[in-house]
Amino acid sequence: MLPFKRANTEEFQEQVLDLRRVTRVVAGGKRFRFRATVAIGNGKGRVGVGIAKGVDVNQAVQKAKIEARKHLIFVPLKKRTIPHEVMAKFSAAKVLLKSAKHGHGLLAGGAVRAVLSLAGITDITAKCLGTTKNKLTNAMATIEALKKIKNQKPKIKIIN
Repeated sequence: MLPFKRANTEEFQEQVLDLRRVTRVVAGGKRFRFRATVAIGNGKGRVGVGIAKGVDVNQAVQKAKIEARKHLIFVPLKKRTIPHEVMAKFSAAKVLLKSAKHGHGLLAGGAVRAVLSLAGITDITAKCLGTTKNKLTNAMATIEALKKIKNQKPKIKIIN
């Protein structure tokens, strides 16, 4: 028996955010590889983003899934939304996340929407304030914003 619980691969959903062909120039010409950006999440507050390169698309996606599983974070949820407003920056991407009341829906676009839905957040407003449309940097900025969320602890009154 193992003393820790392993993350079950079936419990995570995955979504390929970005797929690019990258080139390395060598003496004999150009070598082509593929770079995949994959987000995984369980819909209950755990989410991760992974980036990897491979000779073909399948290899790149599989390696990116493994990377994403290594970099999972836990997001403290408050009734399928976040407890407070948060802003984060990653490279040229800047993301603002605002909590919303029940039934509002997930108002976000592109990679931000994918990361938030995989985390299990259904009521939120998100805005990309940065100057980039790059899906990788927007997804990483969303992860940085989710890392900044502090769990609300109940206040305890001390009676003397």
